[in-house]
Amino acid sequence: MSQMQHRSEKIRTNRFLFALELGFYAGLIWGGIRWIFYALHFTTIVPGFLLEPYFKHSFLKSMEGQALGWISFIALSIIASMLYVFLFRKAKGPWPGIAYGVIWWAVLFFALTPLLHMTLPMNRLSWDTKISEICLFLLWGLFIGYTTAEEYTDERAREPEEVLG
Repeated sequence: MSQMQHRSEKIRTNRFLFALELGFYAGLIWGGIRWIFYALHFTTIVPGFLLEPYFKHSFLKSMEGQALGWISFIALSIIASMLYVFLFRKAKGPWPGIAYGVIWWAVLFFALTPLLHMTLPMNRLSWDTKISEICLFLLWGLFIGYTTAEEYTDERAREPEEVLG
């Protein structure tokens, strides 16, 4: 089989399973980093802030509540990756993913927080918390977006031939 034939063959990735796996790992990795940010006091927002409308804040500050918060972030990541894979899988490069993370951050902290009281209002959060949260969601979105771009677009074609080997 020639190299041209090999490159022209397309292997179809199951979108649902890919998005499910991507979301799980995005939530596992970035939810874990979020938990570390909370433990190191980079952010004052508990890992279980998504569950704030359903559980007492004192429970969400406990170790069990923090673990449940990590699981809730994995669930959010699965939903977010499903949306991204089904709607934006053909987007190329890192920028769409970065924008996607920032949009999720804005929706959670500016749109849903006033309605559901998940966190303090943005003007009452410390700068450390604001910067930590925006950076985390930016990198989380980049992870989801660029991983999807690598799978569904020919990102390697943008690399110089010397790098491809």
